[in-house]
Amino acid sequence: KKRQITCLCMGGSHGSHLCHGGPFDSMAAILGCNGDHFQPSNYSSRFYKMSAIWIYMVFWVPCFLRTCHHFGLPKPSPVSNALQLFLTLKLVALGFEIHDTHELSKKGDTPEEAETTLQRKYRSIYPSSLDILQYSYCYIGLFTGPYYKYRTYEDFIQNRNSPNIPVKEFVIERLKYIPVIAVTFLGMSHFFSIQYVETEEFFEHPFWFRLFYMVPMFMIFRTRLYMAWLVSESMCMTSSLGAYPVEAKAKYGQGPTDLSGLDQSLSTSKSDQKYDYQTVYNLSIYGCELGRTTREGLRSWNMTVQYWLAAFVHRRIPKHLKSYGVAITMAVSAFWHGIHPGYYLSFMLVPVIVFAEDAMISAFRKNSSEKMQYWFDWACLFFKMRGFDYMCMGFLLLKLDLTLAYWQSIFFIGHLVPILFIIISKIFKPKRKKEEKKE
Repeated sequence: KKRQITCLCMGGSHGSHLCHGGPFDSMAAILGCNGDHFQPSNYSSRFYKMSAIWIYMVFWVPCFLRTCHHFGLPKPSPVSNALQLFLTLKLVALGFEIHDTHELSKKGDTPEEAETTLQRKYRSIYPSSLDILQYSYCYIGLFTGPYYKYRTYEDFIQNRNSPNIPVKEFVIERLKYIPVIAVTFLGMSHFFSIQYVETEEFFEHPFWFRLFYMVPMFMIFRTRLYMAWLVSESMCMTSSLGAYPVEAKAKYGQGPTDLSGLDQSLSTSKSDQKYDYQTVYNLSIYGCELGRTTREGLRSWNMTVQYWLAAFVHRRIPKHLKSYGVAITMAVSAFWHGIHPGYYLSFMLVPVIVFAEDAMISAFRKNSSEKMQYWFDWACLFFKMRGFDYMCMGFLLLKLDLTLAYWQSIFFIGHLVPILFIIISKIFKPKRKKEEKKE
C-alpha cells in the first residue's frame, strides 16, 4: 500500500505541476470507469457495461478534450493530452482485463484445465475504485509510456523481491544509444524544420529537394521519440516495474506468456534467478531501422501500444468485419493520436502499403534464389523507409491543406508507388504460376 500511495502522489503532483491542473481533465474518464460497475460484486454484468465504458472512454472523453476550445473552453496543454493518451489505453484495457477475468471465472475446475487455473492465478484482476485511481495516476509512464496492463502494475506493487532484481545492466543497455541518437536529433534539427514546409519559399525548390526533405523530417521525428521511450523504459527498470523471471517468457505489453514457467520460478527461491524487462520494452531500434517490411517496422515502433491495438482492438473485431480489420485498427490508432486530418491521411495509407508489400513478396520473393531474396529484402527496406518518411509528413503537418499541399508537390508519390507495385505484382504473379505448372 505504501508503494501504491507513493506512486499515486508522485504521479498526481507531476501531473498537476506540468499540466497546470490539466490532470483534472482526465478525472471524468476515471470516474466513468469507477463506481459500482467496477466492484467485484457486480462482475456478472460486465459484458454490457464494457460496451458503455468503451464508447465513453475511446470516443467521447478524448474527443471532448480535443475539441473543447471550439466551444470557448480552455484548450488542454500538450502535456495534458499526453496524459490522456496513456490514460485512455489503461482504462480501456482495464475493462477488457476485468471482462476476461469474468470469463475465466465461468470455466470449471478440472484436473485437465491446469492452464485455466494458472490463468486465474496470474491474469485475473479484482481492482477496487481506489486501485483504479492509483493505477491511472501511477507516475511511471504517465506521459510517455510505455503502456502496461493493470496486472503488470499489480505484480509490481506486490513484488517483495524488488531489491534483489538487477537494474543497472538493463538500464545501461538501453541508454547506451542515447548519445548517438541525441547528436543525430540535434544535428538534423539545426538544418531542417517542419515550419519551412509551410512557407511559399519551400515550394519554389525543385522536385528532388521537396522529395528529399521528408527523409530528415522523419529522422528528427523518430530520434526524438527514441530518446523519450528509452528514458521511460529505464524509469520502469529502476522501479522494477515489468520485471519477470526469464522463464515466464514475457512479451512487450502482454507480460508473461509461459505461466507454467512463471509459476515454477516463483514457487522455488533461487539466489541466481534471472529476470528481464521485456514487458515494458517499447522500442526495437534494429526493427525500426533495419526491419525489411512495414509490418516489422510497425511492430518495432511503440511496441506496447502496438500490443494494445492488437489485443484490444484487432482481435476483438467481430467476425463479419474481420476483412476490414487493418483499416479499423488504423482508424482507432489515428483517433487515439488525435483528431487532426494528417493522422487519418497517414494511417489509412498503411493498409495500402502493407497490401502492396505482400503482393510483391508473393510475386517476386517466394521461390526465388537466395541472391534474389537478398536484394529484394534490401529494396523492400528502402521502400519501407520511404513509406514511413511520406506518412510522417501527415503526422507533422497535421492540417489537411498543408499535408495535401506537400504530397501534391511530390505528385502523391507515396500513393502512386504502392498502387504501381500492386499492378506489377498482379501482372507477373500469374506468369510465374504458369511456369511452375509447365515445369
